[in-house]
Amino acid sequence: MKHLISIALLFVALLTTNLAHAGGSDKDPEKILIVLTSHTELGNTGKKTGFWLPELTHPYYEFTEAGYTVDVASIEGGMAPVDAKAFREEDEFHQVFLNDAELMAKVIRSIPLAEVDPEDYRAVMFAGGSGPMWDFPENDDISRISAAIYENQGVVSAVCHGNAALVNLRLSSGELLVAGKRVAAFTNEEEASLGTTDVVPFLLQDELVERGATHVYGAAWEENVVIDGRLVTGQNPASAQKAAQNVIQMLQGS
Repeated sequence: MKHLISIALLFVALLTTNLAHAGGSDKDPEKILIVLTSHTELGNTGKKTGFWLPELTHPYYEFTEAGYTVDVASIEGGMAPVDAKAFREEDEFHQVFLNDAELMAKVIRSIPLAEVDPEDYRAVMFAGGSGPMWDFPENDDISRISAAIYENQGVVSAVCHGNAALVNLRLSSGELLVAGKRVAAFTNEEEASLGTTDVVPFLLQDELVERGATHVYGAAWEENVVIDGRLVTGQNPASAQKAAQNVIQMLQGS
């Protein structure tokens, strides 16, 4: 509860400041884009959802520590919804986030995905949380941005339910990005353990397989990252940091 009160107060404080809009117009070849959901409703349950905070913070701090500038976008732009359930779990970066006015401002004033110029970025990462299951799959800007980055020798990455971005992601040729590729994504077992099998609009593992991907299964809730070419995917929240590290290694050519 203390965490939730703190984040609410900081959100209000930041909304009344003159902090700059997250992102910028200057071209910077060392920029990475993290994309968050804008969806807040957990199906018809009456419960709230959003993005899972560690799937933003863990990659964000890996990227910035490595010297990259990171922009935060969301499907609709503006305040991206944090799934409050994340604060029930201990995480070393929760308090770091609560003390980080710059990152919080990027979440509050996230860039509308439609306004993103893919030429600005070397990599894109789609963060999870249950929200992406509703607003990632049918979003045309996801394909527009990801295809451009990928075909410009950049990296496309997704973690947990963020892999919903890959379900209908097509390259400029019309080919599905995941077709014939190995991927890790939130598993049917993990969905069942949340009790949301009949809540989410589809089962991510099954949908990716239907799209021609080979799903690489890891132990439930344990780190599992799969690299196939310039596609980096992580199974669950425990995989977010390692996925980011692999993106960095690929960008640095190591």
